[in-house]
Amino acid sequence: MAPRTPDTPTGAPAPLVDRYGRVHTDLRISLTDRCNLRCTYCMPAEGLDWLPRDQALTDDELLRLARIAVHRLGVRTLRLTGGEPLLRRGLPALVARLAELGAELSLTTNGIGLARSAPELKRAGLHRVNVSLDTLRPERYAALTRRDRLADVLAGLAAAQDAGLAPVKVNAVPVRGVNEDELVDLVQFAVDHGYRMRFIESMPLDAQGAWDRAAMLTADEILAALAARWPLVPVGRPGNAPAEEWRLDGTPHVVGVIASVTRPFCGGCDRVRLTADGQLRNCLFATAESDLRALLRGGADDARIERAWRDCVARKAPGHRIGDADFVRPDRPMSAIGG
Repeated sequence: MAPRTPDTPTGAPAPLVDRYGRVHTDLRISLTDRCNLRCTYCMPAEGLDWLPRDQALTDDELLRLARIAVHRLGVRTLRLTGGEPLLRRGLPALVARLAELGAELSLTTNGIGLARSAPELKRAGLHRVNVSLDTLRPERYAALTRRDRLADVLAGLAAAQDAGLAPVKVNAVPVRGVNEDELVDLVQFAVDHGYRMRFIESMPLDAQGAWDRAAMLTADEILAALAARWPLVPVGRPGNAPAEEWRLDGTPHVVGVIASVTRPFCGGCDRVRLTADGQLRNCLFATAESDLRALLRGGADDARIERAWRDCVARKAPGHRIGDADFVRPDRPMSAIGG
């Protein structure tokens, strides 16, 4: 059982509920906005203006907010994201401190650096990883990410599997005319190595503002391509997970599709996001944030921060409205929000 502190209330925490009755138990924590790739659908080749280090949450600040989330708000899963979270200095020590809270602890990464860090992260208390991989072809990977690092990612996947960070999930964003011809290959790769494949519809969260819905491969198109190779048996959506799953008929293997655009799952969303600079977002596409860093550095006690957190979630909209004519993109790109 996670240790209690003087600020921890006794008894079970009241659920973190919005005005539509959605209970939020999943916190995505961005550790940094920095990344060592320059994926064409995410950011420009020259990168972005990174967050000044004094504006980022310290380990102690981040841990305090995570403790409030778990002990006072009923959060049960913590997902470490970025940018690229493996770039955070002292990550294994931070993971060890977060693991003491008793929540399920996972990490989303581009896989670069995972080969050397996976064993230590597992020992520190990390439970599993999601690794981004959009192509298996070295030349295409270099063109998509503007870095020739595919071999490092493949080594990182193998190291995560060996370390027991299972299930190892592989995330790919299919883009029309770019990698749509690799859907079956990616699934077969995951099957052969014991990974779990998931495809994610591209979303209007790139820094350049160049997202084009016509270039997005839809869930229906993804499933049609896979069904031409394997009969697909619907499994459904486990709990409030973002991915709908299908089993490859005749096998124990499943593939997931996260269709935020064409099959939105906002009605069951249980996620809230904390940016690297301490801003709380009640939706990936939120246009407003709550400044928890200011409360931390202004001397607020845990009860005050808890109220601000609950107020932020209470204001959550019913859905992201991507398909509406008046949809407004968030000011932050995905790399500055955290996945």
